Amino acid sequence: MNRTVSINLGGMFFHIDENAYQKLNRYFDAIRRSLSPDGKDEIMSDIEGRIAELLSEKIKNDKQVVGMREIDDVITVMGEPEDYRIGEENDAKTGSFSSSYAQAAGSTFEYYRTKKFYRDEENAIIGGVCAGLGHYFRIEALWIRIIFILLLVAFVATPGIVYLLLWMLIPPAVTTAEKLEMRGEPINISNIEKKVREEFAQVNERLKGVDYDKINSNLKNGADRVTSGARTVVKGVARVIGAIMVAITGIWLGGLLVALLITLFATTAVAPVWYPYIEAFNTSGSPIWLVCMAAFFVVAVPILGFFLLGLRILIPHIKPINGYVTFIMIMLWIASIACCIYFGVNQSIQYRAEGKVTDRTELKLTKNDTLKVRFRYNNEFANDIYNHHSDITIEEDTLGNQILYSNDVRFYVMKAEGNKPYVQIDRVADANGKAEGRKIAQNIKYNFQVKGNELILDNYHISPLDAKFHDQKVQIYLYLPEGYIFKAGDGVTEYDDTDNDFFNLWFDNQNHVYQMGEKKVYCLDCINGDGEMEDAPWSEGENNMPAPPAMSENEMKQMNKEMLEQQAEEMKKQAEEMKKEAKNIASEIKENVKDNMKKP
Repeated sequence: MNRTVSINLGGMFFHIDENAYQKLNRYFDAIRRSLSPDGKDEIMSDIEGRIAELLSEKIKNDKQVVGMREIDDVITVMGEPEDYRIGEENDAKTGSFSSSYAQAAGSTFEYYRTKKFYRDEENAIIGGVCAGLGHYFRIEALWIRIIFILLLVAFVATPGIVYLLLWMLIPPAVTTAEKLEMRGEPINISNIEKKVREEFAQVNERLKGVDYDKINSNLKNGADRVTSGARTVVKGVARVIGAIMVAITGIWLGGLLVALLITLFATTAVAPVWYPYIEAFNTSGSPIWLVCMAAFFVVAVPILGFFLLGLRILIPHIKPINGYVTFIMIMLWIASIACCIYFGVNQSIQYRAEGKVTDRTELKLTKNDTLKVRFRYNNEFANDIYNHHSDITIEEDTLGNQILYSNDVRFYVMKAEGNKPYVQIDRVADANGKAEGRKIAQNIKYNFQVKGNELILDNYHISPLDAKFHDQKVQIYLYLPEGYIFKAGDGVTEYDDTDNDFFNLWFDNQNHVYQMGEKKVYCLDCINGDGEMEDAPWSEGENNMPAPPAMSENEMKQMNKEMLEQQAEEMKKQAEEMKKEAKNIASEIKENVKDNMKKP
């Protein structure tokens, strides 16, 4: 019984008979003695790898033991070292060692490995795919590349995708055995050594032909060119940025200068257009020209700095600004910032306190009366009641005097503590203190009128121009005791500012009847989508709420008349809509008839 040995050959694990192992070991020793020192290790590595591949093809499974027969077959393929010598003088005479060995052994057998497809990275332009295909089909790689280019032109992306797939899937020929396989040459000791010597000879020729001084010079010149090119690109980009900075900041400086001149002209002209507005909002009394100059320098000095920086980048040889001028500009900028802060704080404190003047007027009403509230407008300042804007504007009255006009009027419905209804008018203005605010509020002119059961309120208020803008506004409070009834007429929806939880004003029409309850205002005739009363007091079980008062015959007639007028108006609108729809249908029918007549 022979012992077995486990060996690692070319990265593969084998169980080998002891006699076969000794013969294989003697074979390797003989090959090492026959090889010259140049490239011996690489040749032995390729030979071991090739022998490992041949043995792996002969064994059936991992447990099979390699015997003398398998070793003899491998030696037959690879050849005996003493049967050949490869050198420069007898290389052409000896030829393939496998054939010499076959002749010496009296055998005509010669083993050729099946050709395999590898990527040839030594002759590659991109990935070596075309060069590998050329070796596989024995075609010049140039023709393969030309075919690929033509396919790219004809089919655009598909050949490129195929090339990338082959590049990723096909392995490169790295070892000498793989390079021989790629070319379809027999993989034996002779060809392996010959291939390795050829590669070493090519490397030696390349090294002998290298001009190191020229390489150093080329590297230095290349580095200088790269540095010079990068410097040129950076300078070009910097000059473009400088030109953009000069253009933008120049436009800004020009615009600021024009705005400064216009503002200064408006504050010094005999009859300026902007002067009233500027003076009306200048509640602190600061000199307008000084405020404008300070604001101009706060913005203009940094922009001027960017302008000069861009000019310096664009024209490197320009003379820099004197240091004293720079220092003066910085000091001027800091002083302007301080002035703007002072003016801003002085202006803001003019609105820190609220002054109020209150006027109260009783309404001669009983629980059986229905109060109607509406707003009116002045046709000198507005075209309708709904021209609602709270900003103060400068207008002229009938005498040609300039006044401050505003629609900042707010209406509130409140519950009266006593048994008498009344209306309270609060004229409000913001100022540096409450006393000053009350003085300004006293100059607010606001009018209203009571005609029987009708409360008519102005939708605007006016103040003299010299009162200036102090956020003047008018607040109207309608106080009604519990059980009193009212209607919200024209304009109430525009100016009502009551909390919706207390007074939910309906916007669908102006004929709804409301009643003051214990905790809120109720609508007596508001019907929701389900046909039910929305928030009648008796529907919520409010205690001590009197029933709606009985209406007189005249009031009933008036209510019926208003309801009929409202229904007539709605029917009129529906008739107009139906008329328009009928016209549209008739025009469509005419167009269809014309189209049908045109058809053959």
